[in-house]
Amino acid sequence: MPHIHSDFDGAVGIITIDRVARFNSLDVATAQDLRRAGLQMARDERVRAVILRGAGSAFCSGADLKYIASGGEHDELAYLTAARDVPEGYGERFKQILEYLHSTISEIRRAPKPFIAAVDGIAAAGGFGLAMSCDLVFASPRASFEWAYGKTGLSGAESSTFLLPRLVGLRRALELMLLNPRLTAEDAAAAGLVTGVFTQDDFDERVLAVARTLADGPTRAYGVAKALINQASGIDRIDFHLDQELQHLVRSANSDEFREGLRAFFEKRSPDFTLSALCPITSGANRDA
Repeated sequence: MPHIHSDFDGAVGIITIDRVARFNSLDVATAQDLRRAGLQMARDERVRAVILRGAGSAFCSGADLKYIASGGEHDELAYLTAARDVPEGYGERFKQILEYLHSTISEIRRAPKPFIAAVDGIAAAGGFGLAMSCDLVFASPRASFEWAYGKTGLSGAESSTFLLPRLVGLRRALELMLLNPRLTAEDAAAAGLVTGVFTQDDFDERVLAVARTLADGPTRAYGVAKALINQASGIDRIDFHLDQELQHLVRSANSDEFREGLRAFFEKRSPDFTLSALCPITSGANRDA
């Protein structure tokens, strides 16, 4: 069953991540489908504005750690093993998910039209980065935003280390990374991460109203202005940085710190990153990030 849905309201495209049982986390197939939907929406000239949302009570919680811990699905990861030996560790499993997700983020930033993140629930780790990559971010009162990578010993990816200092400044970006507060919708708006907060009862309708207004606007002019703002803020270099994020996250995912962070995550305890010898993850874990 596909977990990415594409719908249309006139010239407004709506992409929904619908993997509610896994807090809208991403395995390889879901990340691949999200890339396909994002590319189609970005390049279809009939679509003049795009909403990215999550089903249920989450926006997106990043890569599915249960999927990572279990070794992934053989058929989905076949290209990793067909022509070469795959190194031990979790990095290669993350790599394929992130390659698709990073490509989606690149498409969002380069798209000659507005992309709106509609965050009605948790946006953590990769979901946090995915929301931040959009041009506008609207949140409901039950939304929350969290860096989250450090909780499992990861270095950060999905554009978060690139966009955070541009959105909130260097000092606040380091605070969000090192101290990892979970921001409410109002906190995120005050920090400059969220465009506006809409009430729960009419959240979807108000986000759609904004998207319709943008779709009725001068799309080509918006696209040129977006490209110029990307250039002025250095966002035209995002592809290089995404590649750097991917390389470093793969390394951190193969580390003892991540192995301990993953065990602690599934055991619902605080990790001890000072341990020098760490035990492997069992496949019975049942949560995601």
